[in-house]
Amino acid sequence: MCGIFGLLCKTGPVDATEVERLTDLVAHRGPDGRGVRVSGNVGLGHRRLAIIDLTDDGAQPMRDRRLPVWITYNGEIYNYLELRAELEALGHVFHTASDTEVLLAAYIQWGEGCLDRFNGMWSFAIHDERDNTLFCARDRFGVKPFYYADTATRFAFGSEIRQLLPFVDRAVADDDLVRDFLVCGLTDHTNRTFFKGIEKLPAGHWMRVDVATGRIRIERYYSLAARGGETNEDDVARSLRDLLDDATRLRLRSDVRVGTCLSGGLDSSSVATLAARRYASASNERFFAITAVSEQASNNEEAYAAQIAAKSGLNWLRTKPSYQDFASAATTLLEVQEEPFAGPSIMMQYEVMKTARSNGVIVLLDGQGGDETLLGYHRYYAAWLLDHFHRAGLRGFFSAFRGAMQAGVPPRRLLMYLFGANSAGLRAAFYRWRYTFLKDPSLPESLRRFARQTRDARQMQVLEITETNLPMLLRFEDKNSMRFGVETRLPFLDYRFVEFSLNLPTRLKLNKGWAKWPLRVAMEDLLPASISWRKDKIGFAAPDQLWLNRHSPAMFDKVINSALLARYVDMAAVKRRFHRFDLGMRWRLYCVALWGECFGVEAS
Repeated sequence: MCGIFGLLCKTGPVDATEVERLTDLVAHRGPDGRGVRVSGNVGLGHRRLAIIDLTDDGAQPMRDRRLPVWITYNGEIYNYLELRAELEALGHVFHTASDTEVLLAAYIQWGEGCLDRFNGMWSFAIHDERDNTLFCARDRFGVKPFYYADTATRFAFGSEIRQLLPFVDRAVADDDLVRDFLVCGLTDHTNRTFFKGIEKLPAGHWMRVDVATGRIRIERYYSLAARGGETNEDDVARSLRDLLDDATRLRLRSDVRVGTCLSGGLDSSSVATLAARRYASASNERFFAITAVSEQASNNEEAYAAQIAAKSGLNWLRTKPSYQDFASAATTLLEVQEEPFAGPSIMMQYEVMKTARSNGVIVLLDGQGGDETLLGYHRYYAAWLLDHFHRAGLRGFFSAFRGAMQAGVPPRRLLMYLFGANSAGLRAAFYRWRYTFLKDPSLPESLRRFARQTRDARQMQVLEITETNLPMLLRFEDKNSMRFGVETRLPFLDYRFVEFSLNLPTRLKLNKGWAKWPLRVAMEDLLPASISWRKDKIGFAAPDQLWLNRHSPAMFDKVINSALLARYVDMAAVKRRFHRFDLGMRWRLYCVALWGECFGVEAS
């Protein structure tokens, strides 16, 4: 895991000093070393976080020993040992123990087709001097970021937006994205960023840049194609556990200490339990687990996490950020994330990463992706209820409705998603009525598409994974972890697990009213029943009510003095009504104002 940078100058040689300076802007991502390689009008930079092969042999940019092919790479190829053996059988000779050299050899052997063989997370650029191109790629689900800016004179890419700001004339807000965020907190749903002129390579895509002309070609190499899935309940649970266990096994490969995030929910508890069992057989120390504890009783999951820590014999660390911690870190969080985010819960994850690094835990497993792959959100119940109606009429519908209530879903939420979420018109009208002070409270296009898909759970899941939910969570995860030089790994996003889960019938993923039913059954012999059949869902939630109510005076001052925000709201109305707004809207207004101040953002 690392920080990367690259620069292609279309008018002459690259300045090595500039490449060094912009590479070092992400020194926090790679505290273990820095490498720069400049050749004519191409420069590659790398900040190293040493995880596999800690020797200097693993340093980057790395060159193939035989061919003029260079790479700068951020990520991990978890199945690199298997690929290495396959490539050796084809005649390749390896000189390091790193996955970087395996990736480079795979590209030389299979070209663009190498991406289909990788199990991992990646964002890389290869300067192939044989055809004088830059071949860039991002992993299937976008776990690792790849930002780029393309101007008349230069093309640049990097792991973070701050590296690319020098290539745009000034920091200008993308009006559409700011408005989408203010209306409903949506972010990361397009390939654009909040900064005009800076974009993202989409997940599951590669890019080839002609070094001589600067022409760019982008193509998709991965999509979530539908196919038939298993339907036998016992087989489904068994296969699911085997896949998750193997995904966890691969993600324990490391030459540094590995631990896990532990909220106390089903997903993180499953990962922690499976990882601890495997870790114990290969290490003489207990497996580390880190929990962020909320000071608000209504969303404090410490008691659940304690059960897993005791049952699995974990070395359990806790962090409990206070309001004072949050208030003093709000600006830092925005600077770390680089773009607005929808709430202060991100502070809890930030504190987990900080605790990990301070205890020498350099790699952390996490349960991200479990909800998107196994129907873990209440909004999926609408499609499930309609499925029962179509298969068994009103009797089937009401039977399913009762089952959902018995599994802990409030009837009001079921009705809200059944009759509200599937109507883009109703949702748009609600926002216009509620947020009259916004100058353009229109519904984001991706939510209109989401409304059209609410009758089809699988299509909802694909949209959540590619646009409306997972990209946002992955951005938070990457920026928070890499700020402290910590690599996070996500077993639920092993592509084998994702494909298997998405292709299961909806009636099995949401069975008898229980969300994520196959995972509950798969893990019930390893987890306490209070967790495997837990009804509520929290995650690393911050004490929003305590923090934001106390922070409202400071938020108000920042909001009413924001020149950027004045472009999007009726400021006089905001001044009159701010303290009557819901907490989410107060935060969103504050976050945009703070973002504008942190990065000197101007309205377009």
